[in-house]
Amino acid sequence: MFEAVPSIPILASGDARRRVERLDLPFNSLGFDPYGIDKDQLARLYTVLGWMRARYFEAEEFGLEHVPTRGRAMLVGNHSGGIAIDGAMVMASLFFGRDEPRLAQGMAEKFLHRTPFASYILNRVGALTGLPEHAVRLLEDERLLMVFPEGARGTAKLFHERDSLVEFGTGFMRLSLQTGTPIVPFAFVGGGEAIPTVANLYGLGKLLGVPYVPVTPWVLPFPMPVRFELIYGAPMRFEGTGNEEDRQIRRYVEQVKERVGGLIAQARAVREGTMHPSDLNYS
Repeated sequence: MFEAVPSIPILASGDARRRVERLDLPFNSLGFDPYGIDKDQLARLYTVLGWMRARYFEAEEFGLEHVPTRGRAMLVGNHSGGIAIDGAMVMASLFFGRDEPRLAQGMAEKFLHRTPFASYILNRVGALTGLPEHAVRLLEDERLLMVFPEGARGTAKLFHERDSLVEFGTGFMRLSLQTGTPIVPFAFVGGGEAIPTVANLYGLGKLLGVPYVPVTPWVLPFPMPVRFELIYGAPMRFEGTGNEEDRQIRRYVEQVKERVGGLIAQARAVREGTMHPSDLNYS
């Protein structure tokens, strides 16, 4: 039923395998769920992400209790850091950070699905092509969807812009209203320090079939082992059907963006030692 595909070249740890088995997903007897997610591939991926979270980076995570342990929800946060370290660490946080692991699924950029073998592996670990119909299906199946409304413009921020916010797209808000999905805002701080981008090569990116190629002081966008702060805010719920006028949708989007910006400011303060985590305001 499922074709042979390349595997992530890593041996899975026992902890990652045990947590995969505890995921509240309808895996069949072959270890696949209806989306083609593969238990073995998940275990290998999360072995790597778990090592990064626990051994390579210094992770500080707050507000995990705001992410529901079951049922549909949309994680909406800021992008930074040249490549999507933030997305990987959000996934690791929700998989390892609580007794009950959750699989955060993202909408991968279309160019990734044009890369040889990448499409196969991404699908096997839960990252689908960023099409609206895929996102609707995931939420209607009570999944956890991770969204970065800044898109590639977010990861393209230069070092001095790392904790700023660029314009949010509006598609996530229409999706939230259409499916009755609560939005859990989050802030990720540290990605810009891990990969301090000093320039983006858009011409080279076009030749390679990617939006851009980030350049760091050491040329290659290889992440440095830094500390990061990840804060999940209280869920936000909006009334509507998703067919509202653009002006109303934009008003809702700005509320989410403002909340994410506030969480970023608090994450910076915790990072700099001017705020104690016990003083965090999640709403």
